[in-house]
Amino acid sequence: MNFSKTEAAIEAILFSMGEAVPTRKIAEALELSVDDVYQVLLNMKDKYDDHERGVMLLEIDESFQMCTKREYYEQVKKINFKLKEFILTDVLIETLSIVAYKQPVTRAQIEAIRGVNSNHAVNKLIEYNLVSEVGRLEVPGRPILFGTTKDFLRGFGLQSVKELPELGAEALSHLKEEVEQEMQLALPQEGLLGDDQPIQFEEEPVENKWTNLDEKMNEVDGIEEDQEEQEEQEEEQNRVIDLDNLVLTIDES
Repeated sequence: MNFSKTEAAIEAILFSMGEAVPTRKIAEALELSVDDVYQVLLNMKDKYDDHERGVMLLEIDESFQMCTKREYYEQVKKINFKLKEFILTDVLIETLSIVAYKQPVTRAQIEAIRGVNSNHAVNKLIEYNLVSEVGRLEVPGRPILFGTTKDFLRGFGLQSVKELPELGAEALSHLKEEVEQEMQLALPQEGLLGDDQPIQFEEEPVENKWTNLDEKMNEVDGIEEDQEEQEEQEEEQNRVIDLDNLVLTIDES
């Protein structure tokens, strides 16, 4: 294997595709082993990271994509008018956190955890391509299951959802107990909670956010599976969560 030519070929593939390409597909195109191609990709990734380059290689779910670096966004958007800027409010961040940590999750489960109607928040996250339909829950009504997308991983700089940060022991215990109680009220127990991955609400102390838990439990008692059809939109707060001034950009080309 000619290392430099392999790098050049991979660079050409990623540049021409403009999206995440599975390592396996690259290996097939170059007629090389997946392990060999993966090592070349890691070497290329280090080169892009270590030098003053405007692009980088992003690893996403066993795939790689060539992307512009965040620090050059202001310059790029002056030329690329298709770039769209999305600011995530606290409502969207909270809803996205629930989906990220408990996926796959239904709309009813999200609302049970939040305690309020979440149609507008879920629909916005779908519009931003941060959340998408990933299946159906096999219970009466077969509600839609939602999960995060590759744009979510790309926007938050994650290779997979396994890289999501974990809560501390005290907060984890508190939230786990709360979610289990809410799920018992919202839907049949089997298959809803998945693994023990915790839900994270970093921007507000758990103790302040979930006071009067017994009252919240009564509010969600009687949630129906078909809440997808409700049209009521919740009021989004104007203030923006300061997650290091998080800004997601999506190229609509």
